[in-house]
Amino acid sequence: MQRYFCKEKDNDIFTLSSDDSYHIVKVMRYNIGTEIEIVFDNCLYISSIISTDKIVKAKIVKEINNPLNSINVTIAQSLVKEQKMDYILQKGCELGAQRFIPLEVTNSIIKLDNKKDKKIERWQKVVKEASEQSKRLDIPIVTNVYTIKDLLKEDFDLKILCSVNEKEKSIKKVLSKVKQSDRILFVIGPEGGFTKEEEALFIDNGFISTSLGERVLRTETASTFVLSVVNYIFMR
Repeated sequence: MQRYFCKEKDNDIFTLSSDDSYHIVKVMRYNIGTEIEIVFDNCLYISSIISTDKIVKAKIVKEINNPLNSINVTIAQSLVKEQKMDYILQKGCELGAQRFIPLEVTNSIIKLDNKKDKKIERWQKVVKEASEQSKRLDIPIVTNVYTIKDLLKEDFDLKILCSVNEKEKSIKKVLSKVKQSDRILFVIGPEGGFTKEEEALFIDNGFISTSLGERVLRTETASTFVLSVVNYIFMR
């Protein structure tokens, strides 16, 4: 059953967005009476379509008791090209990331300049669609583009710098005592890696330099790997 996120609810009637309405009518070709899943305020409802006139409306059939239980992980991802960023966001959604911070660093392949607002709008659409596909009850946040100085101001219980230069502290060791309630930040470098000065700045500000193993991972693989490890630790 197709899932949609909705922001408008009047008693037991949902009003879908214009984009979702188009998808329901033109792409999925659903008719009045078709049941869909709607997420509203982190709650899941089975709903029946009652109107397909331009904007789709649907009426609640039943509420599904499906508690929100996501791990609290933020991925600070150094800027990469569009297809790679889409992949990182999609897989991160599937694996439960709560927030994505696009990070501009010295070796970032792309510079957004005046395109930041359009890019963030696009990225937020990517995470919405990935959240629907993966049956989430929430949509991760994509923040504005940060610099390292911006990132250093953020407060987390555990701040992890994924480094190809680290040889002693493995991700297994660093996460061995983590609790599900902890707010964890993973910082992923660009394709050219962080500079020595950038790594030193992170470490001087409380980030734990952490190895992801003997192999050097592509930047678009790293976040999928760390989220998979966290999911394994908390697997029920």
